[in-house]
Amino acid sequence: MSSRDSSSPQGRPRRSVLYLPGSNLRAIEKARTLACDVVVLDLEDSVAPDTKIAARALACEAVRLGGFGPRELVLRVNGLDTPWGADDLAAAAQAAPDAVLVPKVSAPSDLAAYRAALGARAPLWAMIETCQAILALDALGQASRAQDVACWVIGVNDLIKEMRCRAVADRAPLLPALALSVMAARAYDLTIVDGVYNDIPDLDGLARECAQGSDLGFDGKSLIHPTHLAAANRAFAPEPAAVAWARTVAQAFDSPENAGKGVLKIEGRMVERLHLAQALRLIAVAEAIAAHEAA
Repeated sequence: MSSRDSSSPQGRPRRSVLYLPGSNLRAIEKARTLACDVVVLDLEDSVAPDTKIAARALACEAVRLGGFGPRELVLRVNGLDTPWGADDLAAAAQAAPDAVLVPKVSAPSDLAAYRAALGARAPLWAMIETCQAILALDALGQASRAQDVACWVIGVNDLIKEMRCRAVADRAPLLPALALSVMAARAYDLTIVDGVYNDIPDLDGLARECAQGSDLGFDGKSLIHPTHLAAANRAFAPEPAAVAWARTVAQAFDSPENAGKGVLKIEGRMVERLHLAQALRLIAVAEAIAAHEAA
């Protein structure tokens, strides 16, 4: 498990992002008690065409009712190029979830169109799941800053489909796209969430993929089943030893005798002020997770 931090730029943990069909009332009710950081009520891929209108009403009513505690509540809508997208966005604007997740963002104009349709009431989250999006990451980063996009979510299944690559266990064909997406997100101070793991009972495989995502620098992982929550929460949280070391670094630089020093020797290790910045962020992430779990 990586010792890197896993929080949004705003300090809100997004280790575990659980998708639930917006048409499933029982699942929505259960989500109010689950140990996830984010609940995504999905109106897109997990909802059949003939139930999308009913799912929209059910999901928006769940948003209005609330009761999700510290969990961030996100509504994933259908694309504007579908028969349901415009009405989904209008309903989302009225329901006012914590964020609205929009699919298949491939160009800055897509984000502008979604923002215009949604208005200014809710932050946007964007699905990065097309080859065009990967080739336009820098432009999408700039547009995300302009359009109040808080988070990118990688859609690995759609990306695999477009690339026509093999869905192999180590995700080797996807690694360039995953790494570049993380770099672009960091360049524009965005949270970025890894894609889903499809094999629900394979918890060992899930743990390996969570560890890989954490090593790559993702803030958390998209999930499709409650049994996946523990692995994601564990993999994308700072290790206790790393937090302890971060506190040691922070205390050393805070000592009066070290005021103004750029480099210190701490327990035999050379530590620079860039390490202090990393330590302070790690401490903040650990405290944000602790506060979230105590709420």
